[in-house]
Amino acid sequence: MTFLEVAGIYKQGEKEAVLQDISFSQAKFQKIAIAGETGSGKSTLLKIIAGLIQPDAGTVTFEGDRVKGPAEKLVAGHPGIAYHSQQYELPEFLRVEQVLRYANSLPQEDAEELYAVCHIHHLLSRRTDQLSGGERQRIALARLLLTSPKLLLLDEPFSNLDTGHKNLLKTIIQNLSEQLDITCILISHDPLDSLSWADEILVMQAGTVSQKGTPQEIYQQPANEYIAGLFGKYTLLNPEQAQAFLGRSVASLKGKSMLVRPESFQIATKENGALEGKIKSVTFFGSHYELQVTLPTGDILVRTGQGKFNIGDTLYLTLALDKVWQFSA
Repeated sequence: MTFLEVAGIYKQGEKEAVLQDISFSQAKFQKIAIAGETGSGKSTLLKIIAGLIQPDAGTVTFEGDRVKGPAEKLVAGHPGIAYHSQQYELPEFLRVEQVLRYANSLPQEDAEELYAVCHIHHLLSRRTDQLSGGERQRIALARLLLTSPKLLLLDEPFSNLDTGHKNLLKTIIQNLSEQLDITCILISHDPLDSLSWADEILVMQAGTVSQKGTPQEIYQQPANEYIAGLFGKYTLLNPEQAQAFLGRSVASLKGKSMLVRPESFQIATKENGALEGKIKSVTFFGSHYELQVTLPTGDILVRTGQGKFNIGDTLYLTLALDKVWQFSA
């Protein structure tokens, strides 16, 4: 039996379709990330899976049971599925332990384990109006987890968090499956969140799924330029540039442009038959540099962690055929 099956979901908006024929499946403990620009339908899809929005067509099946929308039942939602909204709210002026006690359906020992996973033991005696944004986020998450969900839907959980709280929450979400036997679907606008966490990524565009695949496939072999841009910087080599780097090996690519991620270029020496370029700009990011390099055939973007660079320096670059990607359409 499939853990989650989403089949042919369609949702009409006021003027146009919000979702069109969305289908995918999820195995237990498989981590799925949903990516896409604002307005692509990501949050609507999560709410339909949770039973909070009624689809106009299609079905969601969770552990063999069809998820009913709010038009079919008095209280919206489905047993075993929890939706963590971007607009989470906590009761004001109550102590955290009170908020959690009201929501708790677990034995105390299990609740204590959950509090440890969420890193909130030290917050239990505080009032909710004394919490930072990151602390409130973790309390809201713990309150949901106290209902013992099997599937947790996370809608932009890292929004508006500073680096420290974000990294802590990422660790918590990573541990949910291992320590609490919870399966997750996550939406994040930051490509690094999805690439580093997910087993599979669904990329949405204008209410449709443009591509499904592993993080490696989505990053290195995007279906189109929209998807390429969602997941990082890139250079599109025109046929002349590709020919200069790769020679005869590009003859079969029919003169189309090819995508290259900036870390795919290798800095070499003049003797290795590399292309010569001039550094146009240098940006330091701590762990790496990004260099805008001017070649006789045009500018390219290079990312490297080695060396010291200055504007105007000469650079020699190589590129392997397996580091370029031609869009399928």
